[in-house]
Amino acid sequence: MGYKILVTNDDGYEAKGILALVSALKEIEDVEVIVVAPANEKSACGHSLTLTRPLHFVSVDDDFYKLEDGTPTDCVYLSLSTLFEDKKPDLLVSGINRGSNMGEDITYSGTAAGAMEGVLHDVPSIAISQVMDFTNPDGDFSLAQKTIKKLVTRIREGSFPLPKREFLNVNIPSKKQEAQMKVTYAGYRHYANDSHLHRNPRGEEYHWLGLHPLDFSKREGVKGMSDYEAIEAGYISITPIMLDLSAYKSMDNLEEWL
Repeated sequence: MGYKILVTNDDGYEAKGILALVSALKEIEDVEVIVVAPANEKSACGHSLTLTRPLHFVSVDDDFYKLEDGTPTDCVYLSLSTLFEDKKPDLLVSGINRGSNMGEDITYSGTAAGAMEGVLHDVPSIAISQVMDFTNPDGDFSLAQKTIKKLVTRIREGSFPLPKREFLNVNIPSKKQEAQMKVTYAGYRHYANDSHLHRNPRGEEYHWLGLHPLDFSKREGVKGMSDYEAIEAGYISITPIMLDLSAYKSMDNLEEWL
């Protein structure tokens, strides 16, 4: 039996990033790629499951399905309970996302959430995102394709480099054909509220959420380079992400406060 890879994303099943990912993975010898992706874009949906309405698979091609109105988490969850009843996939890859997923943006990211759901079920997982120049709507995924082929080949020939409930979060710099990989930590992102008020032809108000510039700073007392710093310097950023969100350093202070 071949090496089975489950692929999902949050940009939708027709997104150029996921098609580029599938194309790259299929170039690896003896790899079987199964795609289950949202029927529509689900960017910034986080790690959400659909509990209030039924979901169903729609076959798009051989081993390629879209999940009607499903999230990336739905795609992984249902795939493991239906398409992989007998044996879990050997690896899960979520992406290639159109745009970065760095710092605390990981908590919003449907791309990262797909990988989170994978490692919750003990499936080694990678989330991969392409930092974009959004003046070029098509994007260039060639370096991301090279990178994921290298990572998957190394994992397949050896082992996954992280323990359970940790996944690899990979960000690819923009406008680069070659780049070195750099192990990073998740940067400290600066946020603001950017929303735009408009009115429809009937005079009813509506709000449109805006985009924020990539504005980061170093984390106090943390050695190494953040994902943002690596991308800014032209490196491929590879960040190990753990699902344990406990603030261990604050536990003693909280005991005293109580």
